[in-house]
Amino acid sequence: MHFDYAALDLKIRSDLPEAYRNTWTKIASPGNWWSGEDRVAIISEVRAARDCDLCAKRKLALSPFSVMGEHKVKTNLNDVTIDAVHRIVTDVSRLTKDWLEKCVEQGLSKEKYIELLGIVVAVISIDAFHRAIGIENEKLPKPIDGEPSHYLPSSIVKGQAWVPIIPAGAAKDEELDLYDGQKVTGNVLSAMSLVPDSVRLLKSLASVQYLDAKEVVNPSMNGGRKISRAQMELLAGRVSSLSACFY
Repeated sequence: MHFDYAALDLKIRSDLPEAYRNTWTKIASPGNWWSGEDRVAIISEVRAARDCDLCAKRKLALSPFSVMGEHKVKTNLNDVTIDAVHRIVTDVSRLTKDWLEKCVEQGLSKEKYIELLGIVVAVISIDAFHRAIGIENEKLPKPIDGEPSHYLPSSIVKGQAWVPIIPAGAAKDEELDLYDGQKVTGNVLSAMSLVPDSVRLLKSLASVQYLDAKEVVNPSMNGGRKISRAQMELLAGRVSSLSACFY
């Protein structure tokens, strides 16, 4: 069974492995734009990026776009996809709209990019938890057969971000759950709404690793955690700083 922490000396809340197993199943399944096999391959590239010499050189360079070379790769994903995964993992704060447009020109559609981004974010957070408690990364899930759905939400709006999004006030029909009926939401959610399941994946993990989206706006809520909301935000701020999170 994936994410079995029973043998650890640490007490792990039961909702964490449950959410992680659910995430692994979702990633292994066909998405809107990637097959299950490709989605599992993205997990492998997330992990390969951490030990990639090219990524390390780019991280130290004045401009990450001035360093050429080959990535340390683990999969048969195409070059533009591998490069996108590695850059998001290792140097996300210096990505640009021009870079994304070049990715699109090379065949990585904005829809594929957003679905890829959702997987990368999920894997980074789960793997970070494993590093924090001193255990190895979880083994890869087995890909589930099937074809991508190519689902595209009808309420997307262009021009408000690098990619089309669903503004909170415009969500309707199948996407009403994305923002829990709120008319205003953080860009961290709407940024991935071109692929609604990417938002759902983020929310399902955030609700156990941080807070349910509905509770974030209320400073008195701490999700029943053992630490206070102020302590949670102090930790979140420090992690964001270390991760060069401009948001």
